[in-house]
Amino acid sequence: MKKTVFLSSLFLLTSMGVLHAQDLSADVINNANLAPVSAEQREKQPSKDQPDPVVIHLQVLLDRAGASPGVIDGLDGENVRKAIAGFELLQGLTVDGKLGADVVARLSDGQQVIGPYIIDADDGADIVAEIPKDYAEQAKMEHLGYTSVAEKLAERFHMDVDLLQALNPTAQFLPGETLSVAVIGAPRTGSVKRIEAHRKEGQLVAYDANGKALAIYPATIGSEDNPSPSGKHKVNGVARNPPYVYNPKINFQQGKNKTKLTLPSGPNNPVGTVWIDLSEPTYGIHGTPEPSLIDKAGSHGCVRLTNWDVEELSSMVKPGVIVEFDR
Repeated sequence: MKKTVFLSSLFLLTSMGVLHAQDLSADVINNANLAPVSAEQREKQPSKDQPDPVVIHLQVLLDRAGASPGVIDGLDGENVRKAIAGFELLQGLTVDGKLGADVVARLSDGQQVIGPYIIDADDGADIVAEIPKDYAEQAKMEHLGYTSVAEKLAERFHMDVDLLQALNPTAQFLPGETLSVAVIGAPRTGSVKRIEAHRKEGQLVAYDANGKALAIYPATIGSEDNPSPSGKHKVNGVARNPPYVYNPKINFQQGKNKTKLTLPSGPNNPVGTVWIDLSEPTYGIHGTPEPSLIDKAGSHGCVRLTNWDVEELSSMVKPGVIVEFDR
């Protein structure tokens, strides 16, 4: 059985001449080059808190190759490094998490990574004014939808909403406007027979019947206070756009809410747009209203993915698929 191994050492990136003036135009991002740099050069690069064109370029390529970096935000970090290692696993390369020449060659396809999208009138449908933090207030709503067109389109194109706005600084997000967005490609297809949940690495790996990796996703898998289950479990079924039943006697207490509540469906529902039910009672693989926090904040024991990643995974699983949690 193959198992992904991740190195703690950083891979290093440079955008070849745009290290200081971080121009986030489509042309600059599309033409950004991937190349290793020394530790000394790395220290001279811009703040890691600012989107880098080359990281955006890399994240889009990884995303459409089936090695999800989670949210495309242009920021170097663990999820990007894990995605590189995941891509190596998908390609049958030595898994070391480094951005070597072989990885770059296989990722590069000559296609643009940022392209145009014209906002449609329907993109403004089902927008809600806000999502209250209190579950009791959420339970009073009809739908836990997106709070803006920007948020809706950011998720559609697997992007952080801040990056989408940075790429389109003058956009009003109105019908007819042309935006620059990530060119993400078609969802992965296939039949998943087994899923490995790597708690320590914060990653989910989906395999076919022949043991070949089909897709890899960054994941939040439990927390110290609420650990995920151990061992092997099975997928019971898939619920799309599910309501969320909050029961403090079974799960956890949110705020001052001590009674059972049913929260409506929607992308900002606590379990996002999909619930993949597991044979272990109360546990599942699900989406999230906070894609930027995947593997950066703990869950209440379940496996949390971005909405788009769990939607893709759910289309490839059926009841009976084995989900194995490592220790």
